[in-house]
Amino acid sequence: MSTQMECPWCEFSGAPRALHAHFGSSHPQGVRFETRGTRNVYVVECPICHAGYDQTIKPGTQDPTFLEEFQREIRLVGFDMLVNHLLATHGDSSHDAQEEQDEQSDPTQFEEGANGVPQDN
Repeated sequence: MSTQMECPWCEFSGAPRALHAHFGSSHPQGVRFETRGTRNVYVVECPICHAGYDQTIKPGTQDPTFLEEFQREIRLVGFDMLVNHLLATHGDSSHDAQEEQDEQSDPTQFEEGANGVPQDN
């Protein structure tokens, strides 16, 4: 039986391979491109914990059309990294982990004080 994963950006759920394809078609902004000096890099940031990964795009960086021509493939490599990170760090249910983090950081949530009375965080 395949592990089911939930998309951290929307309600999609599926096996890791299906989630990877979903990222590529529905959330291309999950991998961004930057120029650092003379090098192009792709950057992936986990939408749950904000851990980041960047990698220099080595071949073809001198060709101005390379990035435009291969950006879809490069994004899919970045999404490989994200799916692996989600599996290793956040377990099977990425969306649940995002909701848990949102609840913990929600300024409208209250904690009970020592006397049982709710207090602002």
